[in-house]
Amino acid sequence: MTKFIFVTGGVLSSLGKGITSASIATILKQSGFKVSMLKIDPYLNVDPGTMSPLEHGEVFVTADGAETDLDLGNYERFIDKTLTAKNSFTTGQVYQSVIKREREGGYLGKTIQVIPHVVDEIKERIYAATEDNDFLIIELGGTVGDIEGLPFMEAIRAIRHELPKSNTMNIHVSLIPYIKAAGELKTKPTQHSVQELRRIGITPHMLVCRTEKELPKSLKEKLALSCDIDRNAVIEAGDAQSIYQVPLHFIKEGILTPLSEHFNIKIKPNMEKWDTLVKNILVPQDEVTIAFVGKYLDLKESYKSLIEALIHAGAHLNTKVNINWCDSERIEDVGAYDIIGNSDGILVAGGFGHRGVNGKLAAIKYARENNIPYLGICLGMQLAILEFAKNVLGIEDANSIEFDPDTKNPLIYLIDEFIDQSGNKQLRTHESPMGGTMRLGEYPFEPLKGSKLQKAYGNDEVYYERHRHRYEANPKYKAQLEEAGMIISGQSNGLIEAVELKDHPWFVGVQFHPEFTSHLETPNPIILEFVKQANKSK
Repeated sequence: MTKFIFVTGGVLSSLGKGITSASIATILKQSGFKVSMLKIDPYLNVDPGTMSPLEHGEVFVTADGAETDLDLGNYERFIDKTLTAKNSFTTGQVYQSVIKREREGGYLGKTIQVIPHVVDEIKERIYAATEDNDFLIIELGGTVGDIEGLPFMEAIRAIRHELPKSNTMNIHVSLIPYIKAAGELKTKPTQHSVQELRRIGITPHMLVCRTEKELPKSLKEKLALSCDIDRNAVIEAGDAQSIYQVPLHFIKEGILTPLSEHFNIKIKPNMEKWDTLVKNILVPQDEVTIAFVGKYLDLKESYKSLIEALIHAGAHLNTKVNINWCDSERIEDVGAYDIIGNSDGILVAGGFGHRGVNGKLAAIKYARENNIPYLGICLGMQLAILEFAKNVLGIEDANSIEFDPDTKNPLIYLIDEFIDQSGNKQLRTHESPMGGTMRLGEYPFEPLKGSKLQKAYGNDEVYYERHRHRYEANPKYKAQLEEAGMIISGQSNGLIEAVELKDHPWFVGVQFHPEFTSHLETPNPIILEFVKQANKSK
């Protein structure tokens, strides 16, 4: 029978519930247990797909095409496992399902209420995510006391009563603030948070204390007594240089004891490989500088998976990856050299809309003309094609219909019909709704033999990567591009998936998002190769 660990948060958001959950999952996974994870987001959006990256951070895409919260990316990166749409849901999805069932007569004319109907839907979704795993770790977004989270709290309370006591565990993550003027750590916010949790009907079995100062033994004892928690179940969670240190910190803090005692099982993780990779992150033998060209730089979380993918590559190469953040709009103002400088490699990330495009084109031209290793992702590939068409082929009005719907040379265009990840035909136009109308999820691609892409991935004929885009490279221009030295090095059912330059040390653009499949223990091949090439070019 699957064991459940529910992780809630108190006092304020962004305390690191996702990292806490992923770290505990890592410890259990490295102990030989089958582990999965679930993120519950209490907002009413059906998914984060149409939410601004500047407000919400990155939209993470699962293999089966679900647009999810960035925490799901952390889960995959920590436990080295592919998750699906079942591993994430929102309040919007819950109410959408309940209303749909009511409209179809599924409730036989009953009055629909939060209890039991909404709560039952939540429970069904939680149970559906268990599959055949030994553990399911469920993170509830938001904080205790939020009105949006109350139905989920009720579902957690109900599951606790439906299962044996030793099969469910509640972990509460809370802030222990340090008041500089008083020179003291304060426990009252956490005490009040736990009181609110208990008022709802949930008693935590473990307290994870986020703090910037070491918690003295006396304070831990005070928290244990006031919150009715075992002394050994008060776990300190200080700031770490790397998020991947957190599982190791938890083990040092003695988290194995309360977990083992509660579930009455032996937990003995083998963290040797993990420890080595973390040491490579913290004390690398080499370093390289990557110019990261984007337009959402005000919130670095917009590029969370890509940042982490670079870290993963660095860990396996024992190399520190320094990121030179290059605002594409600043490049438009002052030029590529002044912003990019002497970076060892140039990466142009994905994005939507015309803002900052000229700066990205300038960065791509700079990489091409100066033989700097280049990796373009999604829009970064599309713009590499446009830059080449403009400046090498001489097609001055080369454009994407995303930026100019009436362009006479649409090197990037909108395909109105394609086969989706499930094998179904999808139709889309300029008038299609924004949500869920992109090419989403995992698709196969065939790398060209002898290409840089193929050398990075290996000798298999087919590989799989994830997508999140509306526009495609137009195959009408394939012959012209190849005659001038731009190789189409990856294809998928006639769609262009990758390009590279024939007469360049290492210049690759990919339509997919390789960062979504990069994990600490298994870095993505093309990002790993890019960092390797950047390091060689120094």
